[in-house]
Amino acid sequence: MKKRDIKILLVDDEPDILEIVGYNLSTEGYQVITAENGVEAVKKAKKEKPQLIILDVMMPEMDGIEACEQIRKIPELTDTIITFLTARGEDYSQMAGFDAGADDYITKPIKPKVLVSKVKALLRRLKEEDASDSVLKIGSLIINREEYKISYKGEEIILPRKEFELLSLLATKPGKVFKREEILDKVWGNEVVVGGRTIDVHIRKLREKIGDKSFKTVKGVGYKFVD
Repeated sequence: MKKRDIKILLVDDEPDILEIVGYNLSTEGYQVITAENGVEAVKKAKKEKPQLIILDVMMPEMDGIEACEQIRKIPELTDTIITFLTARGEDYSQMAGFDAGADDYITKPIKPKVLVSKVKALLRRLKEEDASDSVLKIGSLIINREEYKISYKGEEIILPRKEFELLSLLATKPGKVFKREEILDKVWGNEVVVGGRTIDVHIRKLREKIGDKSFKTVKGVGYKFVD
């Protein structure tokens, strides 16, 4: 996908942020759409179907956490990458963001060039996977990696992008222990810095949806998928 075909929805209630960040992303060749609150963000996301949403947390009318939850309920936006851009760096805020379905978390202030680099890293995740290895079948679990669909015991389950990618990685080799460093590298990438608890949050959400027995924690090492 070429840059001019990529839509980025930038959501923040600070006009300066919209102007500065929007300008730098537009200069890079992306289509930039802006919104000033969560309610407007949900409406524009549904209409424009952006590939990436950069979402502030503290906003009027509807905050970023609630907006993210609403956006994740829209079937057409299952593959959309959502990252929070906020000055709030507390652990609880980050945990709430990931629980709501966010893929990443960027703390401001951040230099425009650094932000552009992070956006490029996030968008690299949109590359299509090899179609020959697109469908995984493990017992009653079917993972369609090309269409980003999960079927478990005959029922379709919609997962946020990072949960899907984490499950997909672990399920490629049932029984193998994936080290935390390997998971961070393959799911989040070297260029994007995430907290150490990020994996734990996503595993917890997967256990709630797929079943606790499907995932085993190897203390001090990582996780594995149990067939």
